Amino acid sequence: MSEKGTLYLIPCLLGDVPANHGIPAYNLEIINSLSEFIVENVRSARRFLIKCNITTPIDELIFHTLNEHTNPQHITTYLNNAMQGRNIGLLSEAGCPGIADPGAGIVQLAHRKNIKVVPLSGPSSIFMALMASGLNGQKFTFYGYLPKQKNDRVVKLKQLEAAAKKENSAHIFIEAPYRNDALLNDILETCNNETLLCIAADISLNSEQVRTCTIGEWKTQRTSLNNRPAVFIIGSRSV
Repeated sequence: MSEKGTLYLIPCLLGDVPANHGIPAYNLEIINSLSEFIVENVRSARRFLIKCNITTPIDELIFHTLNEHTNPQHITTYLNNAMQGRNIGLLSEAGCPGIADPGAGIVQLAHRKNIKVVPLSGPSSIFMALMASGLNGQKFTFYGYLPKQKNDRVVKLKQLEAAAKKENSAHIFIEAPYRNDALLNDILETCNNETLLCIAADISLNSEQVRTCTIGEWKTQRTSLNNRPAVFIIGSRSV
């Protein structure tokens, strides 16, 4: 029986910047050694690989699509070649595979099949926002998307704010860019003036903005995110 291949978890750029703005040289070596990829969107994956100057002609690469529309029965076949010894790359649409990303299921499948899983370093808007926020990086929770319904979202925001104050913890969440301003309005209307809020927009891009201040301060300098990707973090003052 041939030795099994490896599943490489390859972080992607967070926006339209050159590959060397966020992708380590070692990752580029790994990418150039691969000919098969599991991706959320084939078109954007091809663009990313071209930026990485992959030497294999794009049309000779094998792509498997993994997103909310993928047939679960198809997913079980994506690692067949890895079982026969071929290395495969898992690409996120942006940032790190498996974090706010559908890739977690394929990684779990790899573990069940005893396929080696190797995470590569690279950009993650969630962790980069936490790093830059000044909020508690020793006790934090990532929630993904908050409830869509306003009443449910307000209840959740109050819960996060109470936990942040009681535990001195950081609470991280995101939203679809076109709904960011509505979410920000709910935060400012719901939370106490003393609560800290970090907004990290366009992480790693030339237009990047990261600011942490109190809700009261945010109210005096109301901002519009204008459909920019952003990470929100609620926390409390520690110093």
